[in-house]
Amino acid sequence: MKLDELKPLEALLAGDFRQIEPQLQALDKHMVLRTYLDGYTLGDIDTKIWLALRGNRAAVSFIKRGSLANLGRWFQFIEENHPEIQAEVKAKDAAAKAKVAAASKAGASYALALQDADQGVVTRFLPEPSGYLHIGHAKAALLSDYFAHQAYKGTMRLRLDDTNPSKEKQEYQDAIIEDLALMGIKPDALSYTSDYFDYLYEMCIRLINEGHAYADDTDQETMRDERWKGIASKRRERPVDENLRIFEQMKQGSEEGMQNCIRAKLSVDNPNKAMRDPVIYRCNVETPHHRTGTKWKMYPMYDFACPVVDSHEGVTHALRSTEYTDRNPQYQWFLDTLKLRQVHMWDFARMNFIRTFLSKRKLAKLVDTGKVWGWDDPRMPTVRGVRRRGMTIPALRDFILKQGPSRNVVTMDWTNFWASNKKEIDPIAPRHTAILQKDVVKVTVTGAEAPAEPFSTDKPKHPKNKDIGTKKVAFASELLLDQADAESFKDGEEITLMAWGNAFVREISSGAPIPSLTCELNLQGDVKKTEKKVTWLASKGQTLVPAELWDFDYLITKDVLQEEDNMEDFLTPVTETVDDAWCDGAAAQLKKDDIIQLERRGYYRVDKGLNDWKEGEEGPKGKRLVLFCIPTGKTGSK
Repeated sequence: MKLDELKPLEALLAGDFRQIEPQLQALDKHMVLRTYLDGYTLGDIDTKIWLALRGNRAAVSFIKRGSLANLGRWFQFIEENHPEIQAEVKAKDAAAKAKVAAASKAGASYALALQDADQGVVTRFLPEPSGYLHIGHAKAALLSDYFAHQAYKGTMRLRLDDTNPSKEKQEYQDAIIEDLALMGIKPDALSYTSDYFDYLYEMCIRLINEGHAYADDTDQETMRDERWKGIASKRRERPVDENLRIFEQMKQGSEEGMQNCIRAKLSVDNPNKAMRDPVIYRCNVETPHHRTGTKWKMYPMYDFACPVVDSHEGVTHALRSTEYTDRNPQYQWFLDTLKLRQVHMWDFARMNFIRTFLSKRKLAKLVDTGKVWGWDDPRMPTVRGVRRRGMTIPALRDFILKQGPSRNVVTMDWTNFWASNKKEIDPIAPRHTAILQKDVVKVTVTGAEAPAEPFSTDKPKHPKNKDIGTKKVAFASELLLDQADAESFKDGEEITLMAWGNAFVREISSGAPIPSLTCELNLQGDVKKTEKKVTWLASKGQTLVPAELWDFDYLITKDVLQEEDNMEDFLTPVTETVDDAWCDGAAAQLKKDDIIQLERRGYYRVDKGLNDWKEGEEGPKGKRLVLFCIPTGKTGSK
């Protein structure tokens, strides 16, 4: 080989084995009587070609088999005698191992090698804009983002699969884009399947012309029954010309067109039922498309559009959940039959949680029937739902990435999900106090140390984090206590008033519930020796803030819904509770999305602060804090 023939080889050796085999054989022949490819010392050509081969797993594997003796001799000679050129290789290997180790720090393994990744990695996230993103979608998006932007220096595309105008809305489309940005996912390109309707139309005509697709007017029930039993449709052998004519009728939305669909001619009785002549085009004349209007009267199905557009857009690796595994051969059939650029597939397990379903159809039914407040209801497993409940974005990303790209399907308890969130919020959540309004107990403080007049002092908002700042805490001789605490007291018992000091219970008024009691301050007492440490609020010296404390239960009563289960039979009758409370005066500054800890109650997200109410929105109860309880994972999430 001449020098001009050797120079282009570096780029040509980056492909798969079929692509590089001719170059390997040419190199082997060139090395018959040579020690180096060019000249008598290690030069630029030898260095570049050796590094190109070393970076291609397929090439290294083939060389080490020994069938190309001359090339193998040269490859080994360079490796053993020229360690100076391997520094770059070692640095790349170390960087790759570091990325895997970082992603796998919590036990999830990212030690998988995407095929042909050295030729570039382009992933995609492909949601349908027919609802809000749920946490299952979040996993797909974060894994695609991870492999494109962290594991490899690739690109990630966001393509909205808008092929069903009956279910899709601009609202959902906008929400998906916003939620991805919120999770820190920045796609390198945004597109829509509807951008390719003309291209998909041409691809379908190709399938029909080549005898790989046909028009079928079999009714839906019969078609389903025939596919199940492995019976060929009576329309399967329709002539190409007739199929093309009917396809045009479908495009026009005519009466004949609407009675037909287009099916790909894969198989009649394949054991994998996904391969039994799937529908690839169907009519929809009733609902205008939210982007293309009424231009199209027929639309491609996901199973057809997905592989065709993936290939056309340059996607190299399609990551899909294991529910699509049976459809992978179908995906491959479209690529092979249409002779399109190949796309590698990788399946990962979707996230399943107990007493939860992630079906958009079922979630939409809850919204449409008023069982929940909306897609962002804190009981919903949507990204917006768990955020409104109090899940932080860093904790959400961390939890999902720790699950890794494993194919093992498991149903998880919510415990770990919320426990990961507690690690994020505990070090930074300001502490506040709340006393339930119902049956509140009035306390008179006596003793030499009792304040003659109410006063306030600055106290840290967080006992272990001074950076969170301070708040005013009011002290007075008249306090409020929770009824449950008062009912536990015994006359003469020493208790601790948290953040103040000890006191003796002196007089407990008779009655159920207890209306009032008296405490004698004993600030010299040892707080370590008291059994009961209670929260309290001064009823004077501050303006108490009214609040609603909300807590939520699971939406369904069964751990795992089966396919045959009727969702309505397993809906939890009551899924929310609310208590009216008083909060300390410093809580008046809280605003929407703040996360706090109410002492002895738990963590809460502020759904509405006092200043977040629109005019006239507050109703007869007036402006108040609305606080949603955040699960911590101790006993599992409600």
